[in-house]
Amino acid sequence: VVSRLTYRKGIDLLVGAVPVICQRHSHVRWLIGGSGPKQLLLEEMIERERLHDRVELLGAVPHGEVRNVLVQGHLFLNTSLTEAFCIAIVEAAACGLMVVSTSVGGVPEVLPPHMTRLAAPSVESVVEALEDALASLPPAEESEKFHEEVRKMYSWHDIAERTEKVYRNVDSLPRIDLRSRLLSFLHVGPVCG
Repeated sequence: VVSRLTYRKGIDLLVGAVPVICQRHSHVRWLIGGSGPKQLLLEEMIERERLHDRVELLGAVPHGEVRNVLVQGHLFLNTSLTEAFCIAIVEAAACGLMVVSTSVGGVPEVLPPHMTRLAAPSVESVVEALEDALASLPPAEESEKFHEEVRKMYSWHDIAERTEKVYRNVDSLPRIDLRSRLLSFLHVGPVCG
C-alpha cells in the first residue's frame, strides 16, 4: 500500500482488512507507505493486533522512491472511497503487481481483469478480493509482462491523440447561440431548470 493516509483513501477499510488477512494467511506481510491523519489508526491496529512483525509502516515515500517500494511486493491494495482514475494502480501494475482495489469511480475501467480484483468499499469485500488475488497470483513471468501491457495502454502519445480526437469531435458540433441554450433550460421544468 502506498497512499495518503486519509479517510477518502479508505484507510478505515485497510485497518479492518489487515488483521483478517494476517489471521488467515500466515505468509502475508504488509508494507504501507504514506502519511496522514489516519496513520494513528494504523499504529493502533498494529499494537492492538500485535502485528509488529507483519506490518511495516514506511511513512511518507518520496515520489522517486515509490517504484522501489512497489517492486518489493506481489499485490497492491487501493481502498479509496472515491477515485476518478487512480494513477497509483497503474503504477503498481506497471511494476508487475496484481492490483486489488475498491470498485469506485473510474477504477473498474483502468486495468484489465487479469491485472486486478475489484471489491465493494467494505471490509468484507476487500478481504474477499484480497483472498481471491492471493489464490490466483500470476507466475513471475506473467506479472513481468504487466509493465509492457500498461506501457501500451497509457503512452503519452496515445493519450494526446485520444484527447485531440475528443476536442475535434466537440469542435465539429453545431454552434448553438446563447439565447437558444437558455431557452432549452425552460423546457426541463421547475426542478431541473
